[in-house]
Amino acid sequence: MLTTDDYESALARMARPSGAFAMVAMDQRESLRAMFAENLPEPIELERRVSFKVAVARVLSPHASAMLIDQPEGLEPILAAGALDPGCALIIAADDLVQPMGAAVDDTGLDRSVDLMAARRRGAVAAKLLVIWKPDRSAADRASLVREFLAVSRGAGLAGIVEGVVRPPAGVDEADWTEREDALLEATRELGALHPDIYKAQVPFNGKAPAETITDRCRSMTDMLPCPWVVLSSGVSIEDYPAAVEAACRGGASGFLAGRAVWRDALVADPEPVLRERAVPRLQRLADIVDTVARPWTEAPRPAVTE
Repeated sequence: MLTTDDYESALARMARPSGAFAMVAMDQRESLRAMFAENLPEPIELERRVSFKVAVARVLSPHASAMLIDQPEGLEPILAAGALDPGCALIIAADDLVQPMGAAVDDTGLDRSVDLMAARRRGAVAAKLLVIWKPDRSAADRASLVREFLAVSRGAGLAGIVEGVVRPPAGVDEADWTEREDALLEATRELGALHPDIYKAQVPFNGKAPAETITDRCRSMTDMLPCPWVVLSSGVSIEDYPAAVEAACRGGASGFLAGRAVWRDALVADPEPVLRERAVPRLQRLADIVDTVARPWTEAPRPAVTE
């Protein structure tokens, strides 16, 4: 069971000395295959995805405060290779993704094949659940899923990270969806009310608005959340992400948990040189930003269930 001491230890392990989070996501599955397929002509086999995950862990984990890894493709190979730096905390993905080939994740559930107790014994300090928030789907079903996830993760002694990703209703194209920003606030309000240990959210306006606009929207999100929160990077370009992180942190975010905006340009036949030459400096720059402007997790509200 997650005690207050466990909670504080888990968040301290995932954070930098500043109290800010500089975390790398490497739990993509079908999305990773699709991204590789955009860059390489040959079929993207499981072996390539696994070797990429091991390379990302080996090269980036010394510079990350935590790394999010999936069990089906990443956990065992990364641990077996000794690729995860001892100073980088381990987060295990606990979500079962409903994702047609080549498309975005459409829905999720709790992956009951992931043994969270075993993950904790292997060093995990937190688990993550992705929740797809659509305005035409049941809020009660989402609440049930999140509550089950938090009960299971905390029962295993792991902090629970809930990632809310908004998508348009059926029949509406993402590019034509004008209610996206209102939905982002509604998802934050709804999922935050379930008291995750950390909330993970999209960047408002996908990082394309003026910094002050993003910061103001993030302040509204901060006011809604009873816990620390971080931004993801999907939907934000590599070039825009540092400024987006800074704007979000000025609005109360405690850092980032990002994948694509850190390592996407390393999706090539030989990724390690690109990871070392581009992704490492990029991650270091992002870490400097959160050290400077992010709200430390110790200054954020703590979920009532861990008091």
